[in-house]
Amino acid sequence: MDALRTPDERFADLPDFPFAPNYWEVGEGLRMHYLDEGPSEGRVVLLLHGEPSWCFLYRHMIPPLTEAGFRCIAPDLIGFGRSDKPRRREDYTYARHLEWLTELVHALELRDINLFCQDWGGLLGLRMVAAEPDRFATVTASNTFLPTGEETPSEVFQQWKQFAETAEEFPIGGVIQLGTYSELSDRVVAAYDAPFPDETYKAGARVFPSLVPSSPDDAEGLHNRRAWRTLEQFERPFLTLFGTKDPITRGGDTVMQQRIVGAKGHPHTRIEGGGHFIQEEKGEELARHLIAFLG
Repeated sequence: MDALRTPDERFADLPDFPFAPNYWEVGEGLRMHYLDEGPSEGRVVLLLHGEPSWCFLYRHMIPPLTEAGFRCIAPDLIGFGRSDKPRRREDYTYARHLEWLTELVHALELRDINLFCQDWGGLLGLRMVAAEPDRFATVTASNTFLPTGEETPSEVFQQWKQFAETAEEFPIGGVIQLGTYSELSDRVVAAYDAPFPDETYKAGARVFPSLVPSSPDDAEGLHNRRAWRTLEQFERPFLTLFGTKDPITRGGDTVMQQRIVGAKGHPHTRIEGGGHFIQEEKGEELARHLIAFLG
């Protein structure tokens, strides 16, 4: 598979990001990056990002979690961050993303996982929970959902999908700014742009919206309907932490609370002022809720 690798110097001197890189080879020789912070014997918190962000999104959550004794694993999905980036959009599929991420989890021998997932981190992470429920101790879902293709896509999502597919320039940092309600500094916007020196590196970021199941006939929609049958019976603790200002996943938390057995009786919270990239502007608050839930 023909893939690009972002030069290391692009990641020098990022704001509030002192974390050391780690790598594992997945798939057809692709290098996958991940952070591994906190005590090695600590309870594992798996932090999954979505599109078009990378593990930089978790820089405000990781310090309080590690200080509380947790081991934080935060991968960069293939096509994002410091992970390799296949050149062709056709090389990215829902199934491949799931395989690559599962390979990493198995290689690191992660068990009793406390999953925190947002955006595509949920589309992948919730499928992993359905495939191996005994591997997960708890799940926290934030601004995410598991679509089956039976839902009517929102106008906002349709516009986003078209923009990602057709825009001459795809400004990653600008997209993150549009999905937050705080004014990001130039250095933070540049950090989200860092993995993508030019448009040739952005195939994975551009294709992700088109991989969301949008029809009942979509093969991954069928897999997600099967996954829902397992998730509905998932009895381990399941928490939702959604932002009040996210127009993309609004209402998804209520559906999960109603359908998933393990969601009953937990302190589900809608965080005031949280946009789609809620970790960016409400990261420390999210960490406090997560620590209380896991404690």
